[in-house]
Amino acid sequence: MKSEIASKDAVRQLLICRHAKSSWQDGDLSDFARPLNKRGERDAPEMGRRLLLRGIHPDLILTSPATRAQSTAAHYAAQLGCAPGVLQLNPDQYAATASTLLTMLQGLQPQMRTVLLVGHNPESTVLANALGGLAIDNIPTSGVVALEFALDSWRDLAVGKGTLLFFDFPKNHG
Repeated sequence: MKSEIASKDAVRQLLICRHAKSSWQDGDLSDFARPLNKRGERDAPEMGRRLLLRGIHPDLILTSPATRAQSTAAHYAAQLGCAPGVLQLNPDQYAATASTLLTMLQGLQPQMRTVLLVGHNPESTVLANALGGLAIDNIPTSGVVALEFALDSWRDLAVGKGTLLFFDFPKNHG
C-alpha cells in the first residue's frame, strides 16, 4: 500500500499530553493554582525521558497556564533539552473545549512540525479521539497520545486525519 505522505515537509506530529497528577492537599487553592503532587513530580520527568527515547524533538510545546500543566510541560522541556522559547504558555488552553483546541492548532505556523500540547481532561481525550479516530476511554495523568498527520499545513488539520504513533502513560510498562 502506498503511503499518503508525499514528503517529510508534509508530515506533522501532534502529541496530546495530559498534565501530571496534581495535589488536592490545600483546599484553599483554586483549581488553576493546584501544583503537582509527589507522583506527578516523579511521572512528568519519566514521561519526558520516554519521549526523548522515542526521538521526539518538539518545535513547540504549548501549555495551559494552570500550575500543574505548566510544571508538567517544564519537566518535558527539560528532559527533551528544549531551547528557550519552545515552551509557551497559552491562556486559551485552560478550560478550552476540544473544538477550541482544534481551531487553535489550525492556526499554527507551518514550520512547526512537532507540537506538544499539554492540557487537561476531558478535552485532551476528546481531541485525541476525534483527530485520530480513536476510542480511548481516558488519557491518564501524564499520558501522551502521539498522532501523525499527512498535511502541508496545520490549517488542514481535521477530525479523523491522524494516525496513532503511540499512546503511553506512566503505568504502561509494555
